[in-house]
Amino acid sequence: MTPTPHPVDYSRLFRLDGRRIAVVGGGSGIGREAARALAAQGADVLVADRDQDAACETAELAGPTATAQRLDVLDPDAVREAAEGWGVLDGLVVTAGVNVRKRIADYTLAEFDRVIGLNLRAMLVLTQSVAPRMAAAGRGSVVGVASMRAFQVEPGQSAYAASKAGLVQFLRTAAAEWGAEGVRFNAIAPGVVRTPLTDQIAADKDWYEAYAQASALRRWAGAEEIAGAVVYLVSDASTFTTGSVLTVDGGWTAVDGRYDPVL
Repeated sequence: MTPTPHPVDYSRLFRLDGRRIAVVGGGSGIGREAARALAAQGADVLVADRDQDAACETAELAGPTATAQRLDVLDPDAVREAAEGWGVLDGLVVTAGVNVRKRIADYTLAEFDRVIGLNLRAMLVLTQSVAPRMAAAGRGSVVGVASMRAFQVEPGQSAYAASKAGLVQFLRTAAAEWGAEGVRFNAIAPGVVRTPLTDQIAADKDWYEAYAQASALRRWAGAEEIAGAVVYLVSDASTFTTGSVLTVDGGWTAVDGRYDPVL
């Protein structure tokens, strides 16, 4: 059935006034900037992070429509309790993540479980806790932060890449399962972004410069450059977007291994 056309106020396409959006992992990096951007568009933002002081700092930066709470997403009971308090959300943004850069032969099971637990298992618990309420209300948008490593890898990224590839497929499956109820699920795949997660790389000048030169834009991103993608995916600008991956990587995956020949 063709939907009935209706007038659209394009000046408010990205506005989020009166909408409740939880940002999990909002204490720093992409989560912090996402929370600030969402609040700037009028959303009531719940900033959740294991580091309560960092969450409070983000909420203060975001302004009066933001509140902070401590949440350890590796604790399923804590996640379920938090979701009860949130009630029906209009949006859930999950930016919490970790990477342990080691070659496969050197990985411990504890390290593997830690990466998979935070990057993938936590999304399962969060989705189970939030999506049914969204479905009952007939609306909602869930955004997970994946990575270009979900598609393109390098040595030392085994568990991280696997977790992010798994996250993409998990969100696509959720999109299929809850689409009929009006709940959308999408992933953002950033490239190299200067956040605490990339401190190990940034500390090595050669490594830092090699990553900068690998993308079409030949630089790193700031966390604030990912925030616009988050706003898009939770706003009315993306009402027909679900099961998708929005790549924000400066063209890295388009030109990886670039060689500029003399023509």
